[in-house]
Amino acid sequence: MRIFQPAEKSFWLQKVCEWNYEKLASLIPDLAGVDETAVAQVNGKPSLHLRLLERSPYTLVLELTHDFVRGGEPAVKIRVCLDAKTAEALSDHWRPYVLDAVRDRYSAKSVLDYKWSLNYFLTRWLDHCLQNDYRFGTARYSREEYATL
Repeated sequence: MRIFQPAEKSFWLQKVCEWNYEKLASLIPDLAGVDETAVAQVNGKPSLHLRLLERSPYTLVLELTHDFVRGGEPAVKIRVCLDAKTAEALSDHWRPYVLDAVRDRYSAKSVLDYKWSLNYFLTRWLDHCLQNDYRFGTARYSREEYATL
């Protein structure tokens, strides 16, 4: 996948996080009231799993992943700011949290580049999910049922 590298990366990172929020809101219509777990299924495609990791009045931390025969990828952790209407990728199954990733080469540029890479990936993946008609609807699962899906 070719990565767009804008000149004003901090400005565009903010825009990407705003677009990610809009895409998540399309994927998860009741974003603010999301349950602890949910599964979106499309015939002939791997199921898309959602887990709510943290909830506070204005912020959610979610994990989204496909289920490729029990190999959950890309397992993206996303911070959703309901008041600011932004969604920021925090990590995925390949890449750790930003400060863990840039610990040895910490600089503002390395942090910005790393966040750009994660969030650009997230926007492309959310596009893919929406284009393939994934949506989290009204189906609810207990933790036990979710573990068997």
